[in-house]
Parts: sequence; structure tokens; C-alpha cells
Amino acid sequence: MEPQSPPQPARPPATTRSGRPKRTPGERKVLASTLAGTSIEWYDFFIYAQAASLVLAPLFFAPLSNDSPGLATVISLATIGISFLFRPLGAIVAGRFGDRLGRKKMLVLTLVTMGGATTLIGLLPTYTDIGVAAPLLLMLLRILQGFSAGGEWGGAALMSVEHAPVGKRGVFGAYPQVGVPIGLIMATGMLWLLTAVLTPEQFEAWGWRVPFLFSIVLVVVGYLIRRAVEESPVFQEMLQRRKESSAPLKDLLRRNKREVVLTALIFVGNNAAGYLVIAYFLTYGTNVLGLERSAVLTVIVLASFGWLASTMWGGMLSDHIGRVRTFQLGYAFMFVWMLPMFLLVDTGNIVAFGAGIVVLGLGLGFSYGPMSALYAEMFPVNVRYSGVSIGYAFGAILGGAFAPTIAELLVQGTGWGGSVGLYIMLLAVISGVAVTMVDDPKGTDLGVSEAEPAQTPRS
Repeated sequence: MEPQSPPQPARPPATTRSGRPKRTPGERKVLASTLAGTSIEWYDFFIYAQAASLVLAPLFFAPLSNDSPGLATVISLATIGISFLFRPLGAIVAGRFGDRLGRKKMLVLTLVTMGGATTLIGLLPTYTDIGVAAPLLLMLLRILQGFSAGGEWGGAALMSVEHAPVGKRGVFGAYPQVGVPIGLIMATGMLWLLTAVLTPEQFEAWGWRVPFLFSIVLVVVGYLIRRAVEESPVFQEMLQRRKESSAPLKDLLRRNKREVVLTALIFVGNNAAGYLVIAYFLTYGTNVLGLERSAVLTVIVLASFGWLASTMWGGMLSDHIGRVRTFQLGYAFMFVWMLPMFLLVDTGNIVAFGAGIVVLGLGLGFSYGPMSALYAEMFPVNVRYSGVSIGYAFGAILGGAFAPTIAELLVQGTGWGGSVGLYIMLLAVISGVAVTMVDDPKGTDLGVSEAEPAQTPRS
């Protein structure tokens, strides 16, 4: 009888040059899917917000724009907020019917719904063509965009966080968050290109339609990426987990009402400040301060790159110092910077204007990057998908939905940009207090993998 060879030790996981474990192919697919999908979704969402700041008022609210341009601008910006009212509905539907259709099918459905609505906006006749039907159709398509956005975020956030190593949830969860500044860069870059090569007359006549129609290309790209993820074993595992994590809305509100309220309030300040960058500063810089449109768009692109970097940094930092403390740093910065920022912005000098907004972008990520991880760790698995989606959607309603409209009304009423800063400071205090009420859940066992033993948070 031949002697048995001794058992071979398990091969250690592959590591990077710094000694950190390399990401598996499944993890890379999941992160690529969440990043690409959310970037495309938010491009669609933001291209509308920026068009509302630039051209939609005279095109779709023509009589009012002729009689009262200021009021027409307020109404045009208000259409941004209408879609937010339907984001909770999208979140509820995605949570309830995702079990029947599957995670991949639901995420593809939201992507196609958003892209289809965006493309149709690019084909809409204006007020001069079909009268009052034009703004009504515009609002209907904007509602479809809001429904889609409400169903997208929770799935993408959980897909990334629940597949992360315990000590990397913050940085993994930052990937779907990074889709926001990337979508903003894409939307703003497209508008910058068009305004650079077209005359103002050409842009208002037909050029504004191009970024909306371009959405159909992005939808095809996003679909192909998400179809590839279907073959990933990590994605298939997540599909099964989603069946466990969907719960009736009444169960969520009965057992986890406090967590839903806190997640909404934690998001309010960041979302409102973010929508100043996304939509309001474009109309404020061009219409109030008289700055060149291309220069203001360049500033927004630069601020978006800062937002992108700080979002990743915020996610990584939360893995080291905790989610709550990272959020507190972000909201403390926002509170301190608001009035100095408007002092710079109101100089009317493009360099000072840009410096104020870019610094804001650099600070936004600290109260945004850790959000996916924090929210996922706040809810038990049986209500997690519904909880994070609905809390996020209601936070967006209270925060960014009408922030550009409120900012415009404040400036028209006071004649002072700093009044908008005071408004954001108030929201930063509310969100800062809300996050302080959370016992930092960093390292909490998410209850999603039987193969991984539960781990206790490090003190």
C-alpha cells in the first residue's frame, strides 16, 4: 500500500503588490455593473435637470416665459422636483415585484424605462407646436424618470455592499454612489460640447434634443453590461438573497419605521447641496451673474470630478473611522463652507465662482460615499431592500427635489445668494443630528452568506 501524501495547504488568495486581496472576477463584474448602470441612469436624470435650467422654460412654458421669465424659470425648475414624488413608488414596486422578475430583470427594466423616457423627451413637440399638451407630456415623461430612479438605487447599492468583504463595504458601496458624479460629468460634458459648437439659436432650436436622444445609445451599452453580469455566480447568489430581503411595506413600517425616518433625514442635506451643483448653479451663474454658459458648465464638470474623488475617499474612510464619523465630517464641512462659498460665487468672477463650487464638490463625497454601506448595515436582511430604497427616495423628496426651486425663490425674494447658503446650512444640521442618532453599524453581520461566519464589529 502506497503511503498517502500529506494534504496540501489551501492556496492563499491572490494579492496586490500592497498585500491586499485581489478582487475576484465576480466582484469586478458586480462593481462594473453597479457603476455603469447608475452612471447611465443618472446621466438621463441630470440631463433633464440641466436642460430645465437652460432652455425648457421658453420652449414648454412659452406664454408664461414671455410674460414673467422669472416665474417660468421657477416652474421649469419645479418640474425637476415632480419626478421625486414618484421615486418612492418606484422603490416599492422594485422591492415587491423584484422577487418575481429577478434582480437583473428589474435593474434592466429601470434602465430601459429611464432611457426610453429620456429619449422621448428629445422627440417632444414644444408649446408652439401642440400647446398645453407639450408641458403635460413633458411632466408625464419626467414622472417615468422618477419612477425608474426610485427602483434603481436600492438594488445597485445592495448588490455592491452585500458582496463586499466586511472591511471593504464602504469602498464597495461607493461604486454605485460614484455613478452620480459620473452621470453629471457625462450630462454636463455633453451640454458643454453642444454649446461650444452651436450658436445659441441652434441650441434652442434643436441642439438641446441631442443629449436626450443620445440616451438610447447608453441604454444599449448598459443593457449589454448588465446582461453579462447574469452569468456571474456572485450575481446569481445575490438574486437568491433578494428573494429573502423583500418584505411587505407594512412589515417594514411596523418594525423599522425609525430606521426609515433616519435614512431619509440623513440624506436630506447632501441631496439638497448636490442639486445646487447639478441644476441650480447653472441657471444662477448664467441668468443672475451673467457668466458665459460654457464657462459655468466647465466649472460644474470640475466640481463633479471633485465629487467623484471625495465619494470614493469617503467610502474608504468610513471603513477605517466608521460611517457615522465620516458623515459628521461631511456635514460639518458643508455647514462651514456654505457662506464662504456664496461670498465667492456672488463676486461674479468666474475663477472665484469656480473655486467656491469645486470645493463644495470636494466635500460632498464624505456625506455620500459611505451611504450605501451605512444604509445596508442599518436594516435586517428581511426588509433591507425595501428599507434602503424607500428611505433614500423620501430623503430625495425632502432634500433635492425642490432645492433648485427653493433656491431660486430665495434669491428672487432676498436678492442675496447667501440666503441659499443658510437654507443648506439648516438642512446640514438636520442631517448631521440624524446620523448622530445612529449607533455606528460598521462591521455588522449582514446575514447574507452562510459560508462566512458572523463577525463582530471592531471597537
